[in-house]
Amino acid sequence: MGKGLQVEGFTRVWVPIKCAAQANIIYSNVDFADANQIPITLSFWSACDPPQEPKLKTAVKSSSEMALLSKLRCITLDVTGTLIAYKGELGDYYCMAAKSVGLPCPDYKRVHDGFKLAYSNMAKKYPCFGHAAKMPNIVWWKTCVRDSFVRAGYDYDEETFEKIFRRIYSSFGSAAPYTVFPDSQPFLRWVHENGLKVGLVSNAEYRYKDVILPALGLNEGLEWDFGLFSGLEGVEKPDPRFYEIALERAGNIAPEEALHIGDSMRKDYLPAKSSGMHALLLDRFKTPDADNWRKSGAPVLPDLVAAQAWLASEI
Repeated sequence: MGKGLQVEGFTRVWVPIKCAAQANIIYSNVDFADANQIPITLSFWSACDPPQEPKLKTAVKSSSEMALLSKLRCITLDVTGTLIAYKGELGDYYCMAAKSVGLPCPDYKRVHDGFKLAYSNMAKKYPCFGHAAKMPNIVWWKTCVRDSFVRAGYDYDEETFEKIFRRIYSSFGSAAPYTVFPDSQPFLRWVHENGLKVGLVSNAEYRYKDVILPALGLNEGLEWDFGLFSGLEGVEKPDPRFYEIALERAGNIAPEEALHIGDSMRKDYLPAKSSGMHALLLDRFKTPDADNWRKSGAPVLPDLVAAQAWLASEI
């Protein structure tokens, strides 16, 4: 075997050649300044005298070096449905509140349907939990919950309703109705370990930031660096401005340096992409819409464990 070209610390690539001139040609085609190639050592052998166990490696970067993760400076995430989920049904908490004042449980379906209509109506009249109208958070929710009961056929007197409402408002301002997905905290800490900022982007009121997330073990400064909550910002998803604010909070970074992860095509994926960000959808609950998401070209993954692998893989 002829003398090979050795460069300390470089990867060895065996290349079969017929003459030294061919070796020069092969070597000149390896551009060490190309960001898509790694430094190599070329060892040559005659076609008539090959080494016993030649090992051929390409001069292309490894998948980890080509990963999307290496191109990012920030990852933003939706909260409910992505990091946390509700426990039980809405009717469970309305039932407990009614029982606390000696009344029977309201009908679950009627309460659920009534709440959907009441919430939708309040969100249209007083978006962002009444931010522009300077409506106190507790007043927004009191109006919404009263309307929920009325639409469901339960028109309690003022004193009774006040007691029921206080119980409901207190419950949803605590960690009690929520659960954290087991992969949430490890994923957020993994992102931090890789030197990226973490932002939360949620259509939620101030108690998420100040009470609920800390009570669930998702703390600002540890698991996340900044949070945008519609009740505090006066802007909500799917408004692209919400994502533009996130980029500013991340340090005025370029959109292509950020990835958003959420569970809604309309509120998460599309506005993030329209802002120039990378985007990824999670399908934790096997929604029927997920097939259409995939057909549209959106990356869809089952959880944050898969998202971590996706981020570290070749894109």
